[in-house]
Amino acid sequence: MISASIFLAIGPWQIALIVVVVLLLFGGKKIPELMRGLGSGIKEFKDASKDEEAPKDKE
Repeated sequence: MISASIFLAIGPWQIALIVVVVLLLFGGKKIPELMRGLGSGIKEFKDASKDEEAPKDKE
């Protein structure tokens, strides 16, 4: 649970700083495109994991 403790240690000022840095690096117009790509990647991952969990018929 190391990752959970890292997220609990981040405060509102650190989050604001991260948002400002991301905006400076990528610009306001590029952010929606990045989020859209991230969302489609997560959707593909979930679909692939559902296919793996489905019971397979024995032939």
